Amino acid sequence: MTKITSISSNCLKLIEQFECSGNVDSPKWLNAYQDTGGVWTIGIGTIRYFGGRKVAKGDCITVDKAYELLRFDLKQTVIDIDALTVDSINQNQFDALVSFGYNVGSSQIDGPYGPTGGYKNSTLRRVINQNPNDFEAIIPQFLRWKYDNGVAYNGLLRRRQAEAWLYWKGELKYNFLPTDKIIGNGQ
Repeated sequence: MTKITSISSNCLKLIEQFECSGNVDSPKWLNAYQDTGGVWTIGIGTIRYFGGRKVAKGDCITVDKAYELLRFDLKQTVIDIDALTVDSINQNQFDALVSFGYNVGSSQIDGPYGPTGGYKNSTLRRVINQNPNDFEAIIPQFLRWKYDNGVAYNGLLRRRQAEAWLYWKGELKYNFLPTDKIIGNGQ
């Protein structure tokens, strides 16, 4: 098996789906907005510009700039996921983990959970590194990450379900309900 070190179009589609509310053609996401945690965000999940300045109320960018910022942000996330995860994962698994890390923080970048990121210290990472094909143990770990500032959000749960589905089944699927089961004992 070849070591995966770059994302595929599935990763970008998954990120776009949830960072742009499924409508990348809408200009709405080109204006700064507050995410569920109150963090000012713009484009496709960007919270900081190239120089480190945080996104602020009233900011506006172009579609080209949004994708430029996404590509810039994803570079570090890809490096982090590669460095923190066993080499035996496949492309879809890597894509799902990069989407996850982009949303919750991966390691080196300042994510919503600070500079150490959510993925680096997560049980999800530990379970994957023990056995990347232990889906019964891995899927519930994805689904735990549905909270922002202690509040559960259906949108975050749907994203985790989609990431878990891509990780497990290797397919993009977005139309989950909060009650949908992914695998095994009710997860």
